[in-house]
Amino acid sequence: MEQQIIVRVAHSGDVHYSNTITDEMASSAKARGTGIAKRSPEYVAKKIEEGKSVIAHTQDGTWVGFCYIEAWQHGQFVANSGLIVSPEFRKSGIAKKIKQTIFQLSREKYPNAKLFGLTTGLAVMKINSELGYEPVTYSELTDDEEFWAGCKSCVNYEILMSKDRKNCMCTAMLYEPKLTSTAEETLNPSSSASSAENTTQNAKGFASKLFNWFRKK
Repeated sequence: MEQQIIVRVAHSGDVHYSNTITDEMASSAKARGTGIAKRSPEYVAKKIEEGKSVIAHTQDGTWVGFCYIEAWQHGQFVANSGLIVSPEFRKSGIAKKIKQTIFQLSREKYPNAKLFGLTTGLAVMKINSELGYEPVTYSELTDDEEFWAGCKSCVNYEILMSKDRKNCMCTAMLYEPKLTSTAEETLNPSSSASSAENTTQNAKGFASKLFNWFRKK
């Protein structure tokens, strides 16, 4: 019998998952051959203890997935980083549930912040689009040096710097709370009769937006 997967805000009792999470982050990045900012088990443990992360696990405690929050420029910019799902649970829709939960947590903790992300994954781009993110230029992201320093461990860092941080292999996406309402409708479908329709239209338009974005890069 298939076990139910629980997706929730992580707490101090989840710190023991830290090594498993960072090991899978590194393994996944190597398998894809794409860049990812490396994080230590201690860094992940801190995010867990601060209540700034979301974890997924089965009823018997088997780790399934994880994502955490990072804030920049005194909370003006927020990133939902390090999304990772255990290989045996991929393509099950769990990544979307984790993203929705961490997005909601971010909105609660930083209601006025701009949420952004850098990703090479099409699946993540689609989820972000459904939440109300839009493709943007790198100039619209945080200029916090600490954030960009995190890219140093990425295999594509030299490409980023050779282009003066104007673009790289990742696609930049941004959610602006004052301009977007799609995410709240996606997270709370009963709050609006048109939420399902809006989400569908947003998803359909994503391919076109992404195509046009890549043409500009």
